[in-house]
Amino acid sequence: MKVFLADDEVVIREGIRESFPWDETPYTLVGEAPDGEMALPIIRDTNPDIVITDIRMPFMDGLELCRTLRAQMPWIGIIVLSGYDEFEYARQCIQLGVREYLLKPINAEKLKEVLDKVSAQILSERKTLEHAASLRARMESDGKFIKEKLIGVFFNDESTEEDAQNVLKQLGSMGCNVEAPYYAVIDAAFSPERTGQEAAADLAASSGDIVFASASRTGSRLLVLGNTMEEAEERAYAFASSLVRELERLECSPIRVGIGDIVDEPEKIYNSFKTARHIRHLIVKRTDEQAIILGAREMGEVDDDKKVSSVISDAKLYMLDHFSDPSLMLQDVAKAVGMSNSRFSTVFSQQNGQTFTEYLIHLRLSKAKEMLRTTDIKNSQIAREVGYNDSHYFSYIFKKNTGITPTDYRLQYQNIPE
Repeated sequence: MKVFLADDEVVIREGIRESFPWDETPYTLVGEAPDGEMALPIIRDTNPDIVITDIRMPFMDGLELCRTLRAQMPWIGIIVLSGYDEFEYARQCIQLGVREYLLKPINAEKLKEVLDKVSAQILSERKTLEHAASLRARMESDGKFIKEKLIGVFFNDESTEEDAQNVLKQLGSMGCNVEAPYYAVIDAAFSPERTGQEAAADLAASSGDIVFASASRTGSRLLVLGNTMEEAEERAYAFASSLVRELERLECSPIRVGIGDIVDEPEKIYNSFKTARHIRHLIVKRTDEQAIILGAREMGEVDDDKKVSSVISDAKLYMLDHFSDPSLMLQDVAKAVGMSNSRFSTVFSQQNGQTFTEYLIHLRLSKAKEMLRTTDIKNSQIAREVGYNDSHYFSYIFKKNTGITPTDYRLQYQNIPE
């Protein structure tokens, strides 16, 4: 189980990171952040099973982070930490689907107990979804098979606008409401098809009725619902990312995923599907190697490669100029180059071979290494100059990426004879 930690208190983060016996448990700490706004893009990159978050944090607090995760990645188990024993917080946490609510301070034994409880819940839910006989029984009992076929009508070349309205009515009569202000379609191709289709269906079933799956000849097609254009796009990207990782875990290959236009009417869902399919087919033509392509397109046309490369070059230059700003976020760079957050995150990863977070860490640590080699500036000052207000967190990131502490790195170079 992968665990992510969001807490603005350095002492709490350091205590959980250093005092909890991670190596002796089935849990791995895959990342941490001092606030929800900084946590979100890293959570999308690391795809944790469990998120531990404080309630009170700057910029985006824990409740807002929970709301966002609930809306975009409802399959993640959430544990909330708080130093405030207030009923209102607990009530809101329950409404947001939080698994556990704990008061600070918390020791390693109690945290292990809670992680075990949440982990057991998640594993139990997955086992239920993965059990083929149970899945077939549920499909037969509640009409899921019929629903999947009806969803497939939206992606049929021969369907008309009238067909789309009829499908909405039929699904509504079955208690399945797929009406929303905005829609996005994900077209995924993979092999073996049956294994991947079951994974896509299971993931969609766990989404809380915001994603609906339909099997295709080459993989799966998925309909994503959103209350706003941005929400539909963010949900599509988050779901596609999780689907890709699940397919990789199941050793499906090759994997190709396209995200279509965001549309605002059921009759236009087919247009979103055509864009997604076109993107996926284009990738197949470009290379025979496995390609994982997540590409939300606002304008309905595939971008010119040179234009995309130019945008990413501009983004990297912007990051080079601003990486020392501790508040630099993905959305800042996306705004600077005129892209939506999820679109920029997708294209940046494709073009650069690294996620935004990985590249930002690379820039900061490259500068830190240079300063450690060539100056006598204290580690705490170097941390601040490369964008880390917390020197302990800087040391943690440095060692995690290089294998040694900043101090040991500096000693290596100071002991080299001239």
